[in-house]
Amino acid sequence: MPVAAPTTRRLGRFVLHALLGKSSRSMLWHASDPARGQDLLLHLPRHQPTDAAALETWLREARHAQRLSHPLLAAAAEIGVESNWPFVACERGAGRTLAEVLAEGQPPAPTESAQWLIDALEGLAYLHEAGAAHHDLGLHTLLLTPQGRVAVMAPGVGRPATAPTARGGAGDTADLQRLRLLHETDLMAAGALLQRLLGGSMPLDDGDVPGIVERVRAGEIARLPWTTPHLVPEALRAIANRALEREPQRRYLGARSLVRALAGWLEAQSADAGGPLALLLDRLQTVGPLPARPGLSGRVAQLVSMEQGRLDELVDVIVQDPALALELLRTLNAVRYAAHTGDGPITTVRRAVQLIGLAGVRSTSLGLRAWPGPLAPAGAAALEQAMNIARTAGHVAEVVCPPDLDAEEALLVALLQHLGQMLVRYHFPDEALQIEQLVHPLAAPGQAAPRPTAPEAAANAVIGTDLESLAVAVAQHWGLDENMLRAMRPLPPEAPVRQPDDNVDRLRAVASCASEVAAGVPIAKVVTRYARALGVTSEELANALKRARRLIAAAAPAAARAA
Repeated sequence: MPVAAPTTRRLGRFVLHALLGKSSRSMLWHASDPARGQDLLLHLPRHQPTDAAALETWLREARHAQRLSHPLLAAAAEIGVESNWPFVACERGAGRTLAEVLAEGQPPAPTESAQWLIDALEGLAYLHEAGAAHHDLGLHTLLLTPQGRVAVMAPGVGRPATAPTARGGAGDTADLQRLRLLHETDLMAAGALLQRLLGGSMPLDDGDVPGIVERVRAGEIARLPWTTPHLVPEALRAIANRALEREPQRRYLGARSLVRALAGWLEAQSADAGGPLALLLDRLQTVGPLPARPGLSGRVAQLVSMEQGRLDELVDVIVQDPALALELLRTLNAVRYAAHTGDGPITTVRRAVQLIGLAGVRSTSLGLRAWPGPLAPAGAAALEQAMNIARTAGHVAEVVCPPDLDAEEALLVALLQHLGQMLVRYHFPDEALQIEQLVHPLAAPGQAAPRPTAPEAAANAVIGTDLESLAVAVAQHWGLDENMLRAMRPLPPEAPVRQPDDNVDRLRAVASCASEVAAGVPIAKVVTRYARALGVTSEELANALKRARRLIAAAAPAAARAA
C-alpha cells in the first residue's frame, strides 16, 4: 500500500515547516518562501484581526516598532499580510529562539540567565522609551544570536484586539496610563522568563506567559522554587521574585531598573570586576565617596590656620563630617602610605591628623566634593538624614565605649557601619528610594499596606547586593585592616548578642548598640540586648542620645550660615 505524502502546510506563499513556539497571543513558525529562496521565522498573531480597522492598527504598530534600530532588537525581513493574516518575518539565520535553546541543551547557569535577560531588557527598554510595547515577550520571541546575545523579536505581533495603540506622544492622560500598563505587562513577562530560566519551569506551572501575568495581577503568588537546576544565590532569588510581585508597589519601576539590579548582581559575582565594589568604582572616581557637609570645610580651614594646640577642637570638627573623617581614614590607610609608617592601620582621626599634618588635613578637606554634589534636593535631604543617623551613632558609641577601648575608634566604627547606606544614598538615590519603599511600603488608597521587606533582601532585590557587603568592599579597597572590616559589620538585629570574644568584637558590639539607638530602636529593647555584653543601662544610653543630638544641633547653625 503506498505511503501518503506528508501534507504541506501553507500560508499563502509561505511553506510552514514547524511550529517553534506559541502563547495565547502569538505563534512562531519556521517557514520558507520558495519563490524568493528565503528561510524565515514567521511571527503571527494567534487570532486574525476582526476587521480592516483592527488589521490596520496591528500593522501600524508593528511597523512603528520595526522602524526602531537597536542591536538587541532583531530586524524584520518583512511585515505584511498573507491570506488575511498579518505577519512579521525575520531571517532564520539570525539565530535560534530561547525556546529552541532550552529544549536542546543544559539549563543555563544563573549568571548566563541573568545576562540573557539583561540583553532582552536593554532591547525592551529602548522599545518602551520610544513609546512602543512588545505585547508578548516570551521564549519564542527572544532570539539567541550567533554572537551569544539575546535580541527581542517581533514587537507588536501579540497585540490583542482590545489593546491601546502604544505610540506615545499623545498628550491624553488615559493613553499614557494605558501605555504604562502595557510596559508593566512587558516587565512582568520578563520576570516570568527570569523565573523560567533560573527555575527550569514556568511560574505557576503555566506555559503561557500572558496567562501568568494575568494570574499574578489577579492575586496569585509566583515564587522561584527552592529546587532549581542550579543553586540560585539569595540576591538573585530576591530579584527574580520581586520582578513578578503581585503588589505593583513592590515591582521594578521599569526595564532599566531591573537591568541595574541584574547587572549589579553579576558584577558582585565577578572576582575580576572587584565584587560589589565594581558597582561604585566609576562613581567613586568621578564624584568622590561622599560630599562634604556645608560649612565644615571652612571651619576646618580656619582651625588649621591657627596654632597646633587646637588639635582636640580640630578632631571634634572633623568627626562632625562623615565625608572628611572617612576620607582621612582612606587616605592614611592607602597601601602606598601604610607601607612606610610601620605603625599598623590608622583607626582614629587624631592619629590621621598627626600623620598627615595640618596642611594635609586642609588639602583633604578642600578636595572633597561640595555639598550636595550631583544630588537633587530630595536626594540631598535623604543623604543628610542618613548622615545624621550615622553621626548620632558615632557620638553614642563614644559615650558607651568601655574605658579600656578607644572611644574615637568606636565612633569611626559606628560611622563605618552606616557607610553602605550613605554611599547608596549619594551614588544611587533612585535605587535607595526603591529600597526604602520595599522596607517601609506605603498603602495605596483603599488598600492594605504591602508586607515590608527585610533591608538586606530589599537591597539585594534592587542593586543585586546587600549594603553591608558593599560597604565592606569599599572599606577593603580603602586599605582598612581586617579588624576594622570585622568590626564594621553590624550585629544581626534578630540574633542574640553573645559575650564578645576580644576587643574587636567589643568594638563591633559598641557600634552596633549605638547604631540601634540612633535608628530609633526603643532604649529598653537595646538595653535588654546588650546589657550582658556591654553592661549598658537605660540612663546611660538616654544621656548619650541627648548628648549626640545636642552636638549635631550645635553644628547645624554653623553649617547653615556657611551655606
